[in-house]
Amino acid sequence: MLSYYLLKCASWLACLLPRGLADQIGWAVGHLAWPFVTKKRKTLAITQVKACLHVDDAEAERIAKASGVRFGPMLMEVLRFPVIRKHAEDYVSIEGLEYLQAALKEGKGGIIATAHSGNWELMGGAFAQAGIPLVGVAEQQRDQGADRFMIEMRTLIGMHITYKSGVREMFDMMAKNWMIGLIMDQDPSVKDGVLVKFFGQATNYLTGAASMGRFRTVPIFPAFMHRDDKTGRHTLIVSPPIYCERTKDKRADIQRTTQQLATLTEQHIRKFPEEWFWLHDRWKSVRNGYTKEQIDAFLNAQRS
Repeated sequence: MLSYYLLKCASWLACLLPRGLADQIGWAVGHLAWPFVTKKRKTLAITQVKACLHVDDAEAERIAKASGVRFGPMLMEVLRFPVIRKHAEDYVSIEGLEYLQAALKEGKGGIIATAHSGNWELMGGAFAQAGIPLVGVAEQQRDQGADRFMIEMRTLIGMHITYKSGVREMFDMMAKNWMIGLIMDQDPSVKDGVLVKFFGQATNYLTGAASMGRFRTVPIFPAFMHRDDKTGRHTLIVSPPIYCERTKDKRADIQRTTQQLATLTEQHIRKFPEEWFWLHDRWKSVRNGYTKEQIDAFLNAQRS
């Protein structure tokens, strides 16, 4: 658990710093860490940028590096959650908050679907500090100390945290009129995903938001975070709700809604490509879990 106490110490020190200096240190940490990212991971990121955005080598390398470097200021903001939570409105402005507030008045809860773009950790805290009861769905860290620290920080800033395996708890909390926050853009296993078109490519996409939305007939709110690097302020944009239809074809309903979410995610990434997590091997399950015939059949069906 040494890592827990080291992170607690780092958080204490970060909270003593003026905001501007903390931000500068965050960027410095990001730049210093970039050379230690493996060549294989960098090449993967650059290749994905080129395939998705159709830019040249130099621009792809710039975007990939910017995507990795911004983990420095993002980490610094997480370390400073004890300070940020007291003045969250100075760090994040929320557009479309009224959509969530209207849904909460109906008393059925809902789902917030987002992506690994911008500071997704701060996003949950911003919602919680704005009065939105939010369940953050987390992936357990391999290091127990780091996992304990992250749960503590997320709880401190106002979120209720459950692990991805806690599906029953998610439904229980939704029944109590909580919003469930789901990050939907990571590569899932074949059994947990459905094929959609994402950046013009057949992509295996998580179905959690659509499946839960359909089962409980609750609204799904796409929401994305953007950071203005000149001011250090974030804008959190909540879109109007999406509802998953309930026809006799459950899989088609889920696929159609998941495609809507994937399209909105792509639009946001195209607008702010430096803020997405390009270092993640996004198409691994498609390469390993689908045949060429399956991919071709899907793409041909999309064209018809």
